[in-house]
Amino acid sequence: MRLAFCGNDNASAYNISAGVLRNVCFVDALNLVPHVFLLFITFPILFIGWGSQSSKVQIHHNTWLHFPGHNLRWILTFTLLFVHVCEIAEGIVSDTQMKSRHLHLFLPAIMGFVAATVSIVYYHNIETSNFPKLLLALFLYWIMAFVTKTIKLVRYCQDGVPFSQLRFCITGIMVILYGLLMAVEINVIRVRRYVFFMNPQKVKPPEDLQDLGVRFLQPFVNLLSKATYWWMNTLIISAHKKPVDLKAIGKLPIAMRALTNYVCLKEAYEEQKKKVADQPNRSPSIWLAMYSAFGRPILLSSTFRYLADLLGFAGPLCISGIVQGFQNTTNNTNITEKVKDPSNSYLSSEEFLRNVYVLAVLLFLALILQRTFLQASYYVTTETGINLRGALLAMIYNKILRLSTSNLSMGEMTLGQINNLVAIETNQLMWFLFLCPNLWAMPVQIIMGVILLYNLLGVSALVGAAVIVLLAPIQYFIATKLAEAQKSTLDYSTERLKKTNEILKGIKLLKLYAWEHIFCTSVEETRMKELTSLKTFALHTSLSIFMNAAIPIAAVLATFVTYAYTNDKPLQPAQAFASLSLFHILVTPLFLLSTVVRFAVKAIVSVQKLNEFLLSDEIGDDSWRGGDSSVAYESCKKHTGLHTKAINRRQPLRYQLESYEQPRKPTRPVEIDDIAIKVTNGYFSWGSGLATLSNINIRIPTGQMTMIVGQVGCGKSSLLLAILGEMQTLEGKVHWSNVNETEPSFEASRSRNRYSVAYAAQKPWLLNATVEENIIFGSPFNKQRYKAVTDACSLQPDIDLLPFGDQTEIGERGINLSGGQRQRICVARALYQNTNIVFLDDPFSALDIHLSDHLMQEGILKFLQEDKRTLVLVTHKLQYLPHADWIIAMKDGMVLREGTLKDIQNKDVELYEHWKTLMNRQDQELEKDMEADQTTLERKTLRRAMYPRESKSQLEDEDEEEEEEEDEDDNMSTVLRLRTKMPWKTCWRYLTSGGFFLLFLMIFSKLLKHSVIVAIDYWLATWTSMDNANDVRSVDDVKSTNKTYHVAVFSILSGAGIVLCLITSLTVEWMGLTAAKNLHHNLLNKIILGPIRFFDMTPLGLILNRFSADTNIIDQHIPPTLESLTRSTLLCLSAIGMISYATPWFLVALVPLGIAFYFIQKYFRVASKDLQELDDSTQLPLLCHFSETAEGLTTIRAFRHEARFKQRMLELTDTNNIAYLFLSAANRWLEVRTDYLGACIVLTAAVTSITEGPNSGFVGLGLLYALTITNYLNWVVRNLADLEVQMGAVKKVHSFLNMESENYDGYLDPSQVPKDWPQEGEIKIENLCVRYENNLKPVLKHVKAYIKPGQKVGICGRTGSGKSSLSLAFFRMVDIFDGRIVIDGIDISKLPLHTLRSRLSIILQDPILFSGSIRFNLDPECKCTDDRLWEALEIAQLKNMVKSLPGGLDAMVTEGGENFSVGQRQLFCLARAFVRKSSILIMDEATASIDMATENILQKVVMTAFADRTVVTIAHRVSHILDANIVLVLSEGFLVECDTASNLLLKEDGLFTTLVKTHK
Repeated sequence: MRLAFCGNDNASAYNISAGVLRNVCFVDALNLVPHVFLLFITFPILFIGWGSQSSKVQIHHNTWLHFPGHNLRWILTFTLLFVHVCEIAEGIVSDTQMKSRHLHLFLPAIMGFVAATVSIVYYHNIETSNFPKLLLALFLYWIMAFVTKTIKLVRYCQDGVPFSQLRFCITGIMVILYGLLMAVEINVIRVRRYVFFMNPQKVKPPEDLQDLGVRFLQPFVNLLSKATYWWMNTLIISAHKKPVDLKAIGKLPIAMRALTNYVCLKEAYEEQKKKVADQPNRSPSIWLAMYSAFGRPILLSSTFRYLADLLGFAGPLCISGIVQGFQNTTNNTNITEKVKDPSNSYLSSEEFLRNVYVLAVLLFLALILQRTFLQASYYVTTETGINLRGALLAMIYNKILRLSTSNLSMGEMTLGQINNLVAIETNQLMWFLFLCPNLWAMPVQIIMGVILLYNLLGVSALVGAAVIVLLAPIQYFIATKLAEAQKSTLDYSTERLKKTNEILKGIKLLKLYAWEHIFCTSVEETRMKELTSLKTFALHTSLSIFMNAAIPIAAVLATFVTYAYTNDKPLQPAQAFASLSLFHILVTPLFLLSTVVRFAVKAIVSVQKLNEFLLSDEIGDDSWRGGDSSVAYESCKKHTGLHTKAINRRQPLRYQLESYEQPRKPTRPVEIDDIAIKVTNGYFSWGSGLATLSNINIRIPTGQMTMIVGQVGCGKSSLLLAILGEMQTLEGKVHWSNVNETEPSFEASRSRNRYSVAYAAQKPWLLNATVEENIIFGSPFNKQRYKAVTDACSLQPDIDLLPFGDQTEIGERGINLSGGQRQRICVARALYQNTNIVFLDDPFSALDIHLSDHLMQEGILKFLQEDKRTLVLVTHKLQYLPHADWIIAMKDGMVLREGTLKDIQNKDVELYEHWKTLMNRQDQELEKDMEADQTTLERKTLRRAMYPRESKSQLEDEDEEEEEEEDEDDNMSTVLRLRTKMPWKTCWRYLTSGGFFLLFLMIFSKLLKHSVIVAIDYWLATWTSMDNANDVRSVDDVKSTNKTYHVAVFSILSGAGIVLCLITSLTVEWMGLTAAKNLHHNLLNKIILGPIRFFDMTPLGLILNRFSADTNIIDQHIPPTLESLTRSTLLCLSAIGMISYATPWFLVALVPLGIAFYFIQKYFRVASKDLQELDDSTQLPLLCHFSETAEGLTTIRAFRHEARFKQRMLELTDTNNIAYLFLSAANRWLEVRTDYLGACIVLTAAVTSITEGPNSGFVGLGLLYALTITNYLNWVVRNLADLEVQMGAVKKVHSFLNMESENYDGYLDPSQVPKDWPQEGEIKIENLCVRYENNLKPVLKHVKAYIKPGQKVGICGRTGSGKSSLSLAFFRMVDIFDGRIVIDGIDISKLPLHTLRSRLSIILQDPILFSGSIRFNLDPECKCTDDRLWEALEIAQLKNMVKSLPGGLDAMVTEGGENFSVGQRQLFCLARAFVRKSSILIMDEATASIDMATENILQKVVMTAFADRTVVTIAHRVSHILDANIVLVLSEGFLVECDTASNLLLKEDGLFTTLVKTHK
């Protein structure tokens, strides 16, 4: 058959006698002209453009600009493309009904499609290169196309073509579209004036794009890229080469920054406040504020959601149409098709939509659109949610900075509540926003679904719908139960963590006393409780999963059985599969509904809490201290460049620098009145209405030192806070003299620093930052000043001990410093600041005498006085009174005396005498104290904590360097391979740790369940197809038996499916629980039996993390992920199998789709893992910053650093938000890709089954399954990615499980050891060599000694000489690799560890108590009688104190023994050692951390109570062992001297003599 444009079966085709335009074929040819014109013009331009573009791969940000009407143009072009597709389809369908090919029916349409595509590509390229003059070509094209189409339309009208004909409709729509596009083009000319105007308009791209730090391009790219997240490709592909870091994701665009959104929300909230200002009982509504600030995007998202939901119903309708059409064609093959007359080749819309292939393409397009809209809706809500969270965080933070101190101290607002607001409530609201559109989309979806079902199946559909609706409340019930179970689990795990933490902190003591198993059992008990509540959690989770899977089966069963028995007509495949598909659609909203309702309830509660917080008391406005708080906000606004240019972003910092570097001397005021601060008639309260301070009249002289003294609790600290404006002023006034107003020239720039007071609070407050940052605290770094300050506070030796010097992180997440060290850092901060006024609140409290003196001399008298700064000092140390220029004595919240020391001496002799006696007493203590040097001890503790870690970090660094070198030699591919590989090995370990039986049961039940579910649908297909085949027979009884048989099998299969759903969901959860139980049990036992070296090397936080975060993931997150992953994977596989079974040709099309899917998941997993980690790692600093601020409020406000902290908070929030935003964009990227793949699967399945399908039932089945694939494909990838991240936890736990334990078994059986060994306490040390690990140097070398029973032995030596190692050797805590220790004739290396350690006693340097009763602390094994315990307490001189406690021996000890003083704790340890009646006692520097009085008690007790026992004392001060029977002196691991003290002192040059002389 020859091809001809107008067809060659019609002679009149080329007849133009009636006029050229009356010829249909000519008009169609005329329509080709504009398309060809556009292609000719644009192709050369595009080729030239692309040729030059290849050099610049990335589009230049600075030319990235949308022309006016950008989005409208994209929408119109897409609509145009769709109409073109319809036109092509209509042409081809019409053409199939002709005798010969009529090219004019579809060729112009195809050319139009190509031209429209080219037009948008061309436009995009012009737009990105910002060259609007070239748009003229498009303008001409739209005009020509508009004209030619109009001619065609007019011609149809003249011919009287009715409107019902499809071709007429299409032409009409096209005329409108071309007209609109022409209007858009005219608008661009009008706005940009690029042609026909003299002065074209200059336009700059958005500010975000000029700032190259912004990498989040979603708001700036074109519509297609927005819908498909095409711009994410570069990031996701680059993640493969190197990990995504914060630099790669850049900054947030301005519109999404926390500050921008905070301003919106704040204004909306203030508006609400104004509305309710006159109604005192109503509080402003946060809901309305949120709506007015973020209402528009929520509405937009809801619109997208509605569109998506309505398009979702296209699936069932198209299935019904295709199956119906397929059935008709197979039944009507014998009827010959009538050939149409070519002159009248018009199709009506109904005929067109009856074509099966048309329906398949429509289904494909509907799916693509539905998924695009759905993802757009998700994205918009996510972005809005993130914006809302940023705004709320900023609001909470600003409120924290203005919270009244009494609120925090009186416990109305605890830190815990504030942390919850930040960590929980804001996230609840964010999640509620994500789920928000569901609230109003779901009812519509449900109603639509039920109506369609009713149309398909009549009354029986309502039965199925009723089943779903009745079972939905159960879902809600289960969801609430789940939340409860989770809460109780959380309580237990907190308790378990507390216990684990105690064990790890006191691990050394537990090992030395052989008490590991007692504490281990107590943790296991809590763990069992936790597992019980985890069981309920797991049960409810599996029920929820079961309901999800079972409800559709139950509903379908009910519906079809009802239908079979109420209707005479048999069930048609079209009806069956369309309704199945509808049921699938219906279940989703009902399942989600329970979640959404739960979140809505939570959100309401969260908003209440937020409102309470935002309306709580604020600090009084301290405008008298200058620099009003609003200024701080303004400067903050200036900071983020909300209104300024990109370059000025850091402007305020430069001002700060200037203001600091100005020479300070000339700005001192001319000293008219020498009073810096004056309080007149002040009454101040802590918010209770009762005055804490009353009748305060004081003056604080400028540039001098004022001391405030008085007894504990007389209001000294309160006075400072009252002056700072932290207390409520009941009456009176605090007057600050105008310090800086002599030079107004830099008044503005100094406002931040003007009345800032350098304040060191009584309780030291540190930031999570380096030591240097803590001291500098936002001021510029000045080396000399910094050095002077650290020297004055004698911080240098401490800094030298830290692993990275003053660049070491300290604070909550860093290294823990002792109280004294923290206090000195806070004092250093106050000294370093360049302020005129310094407040020090009892800076000497945690310092020993040397340091106090040094600080007084160097820091206060020298450093501050030289600077002529005004100092107010609160102190208990009366010996410093002579240094004071002015003294304020306080008593019971009133000022007792005020004046110089001379004044007081003259006027109030009594007080002066009282002070004198106190001073004398302090001096006596001083002399005693000169020996007790607390600081060296603190440093020692620090060194101990640091050194093992340091050696480890050195080892690690070396390893890492080696690894890096190896990596560099190796090519990049191995690294990539590692990054893209799933951790299958770890997965296998996890699965097997639950036991092989459960694993087998899970796999078997899963496979069985999915086979049954496939069987149900397969049976339905056979049943419906059979019934139709049976149409020919009219025998009734055959039919009825058939019906009963089919219904019965269908019911049995459905029942089996429901039961199997329950079994599988239970087995997965059960397996997960068993695995979690075993992993935790093994981990705990492994850690507790680990060698002591392990605990020295591994930071406590790291071990605790395994027990908290990782265990939590294994307990609660892995099982549901695993369940979901296996379910979605098996669903997809069974679907592919089913379609392939129906139409084997489908497998051919599957190959390219499979390859695409493989690459998508591979790239996504890597990027998702990185972004997940970024999100997690940026969240922690943000939460820490909040809790830090709340703790250090008074300090921040005294320093006037609110603006700086706000700025930091905004930066941290934005960093976290950008990570989260990218994570959700990556999820959208994946979902759009997998959804489009799913749509392609549906298209191929439809086309192959239409051409090849065996019968209509299987066509329906294939389509139904293809539709489910689209829903589950992205879940496969998402769950894979989640599982990969979660398996990291299992891997970390396993890394600890491979650790070596201590060798607990000895050569001797415990029964062979005499019950009362060691009876005598005789010790022989024979040639002892000791090292910590077999790869380290020995710490003791060939030590020989003999200790007779009952001797008192002293061991001394310089730091690091091996004293403590010797004490550990007695307990075999270290590796004895040569020589031996024999106690009472038994070599200790032959004993089982538990026996050895339980028979010796030791008192350690750090007193350790555990939470529990006093009885438990003295005797955890519960072996002793009460009398014995009281006796021990009496010996330790604690009896009276314990008697006075409520409960006596059962009185509670708080965690770490915090409710006793250090001295008391040490005495408890002594009592503990006494309770264990062992004949050998070892004291390891036991008196190091206690005061003189306690030490004397200790010494006395040791001499009397332990008179008949062998006591080995390791001394940190030699004076303690002068009266020992024998002294061992160690140096560098060797025993150098061994004799009585008196003999050793006779050696003039002996080491012992030297030690005694130097007081070491």
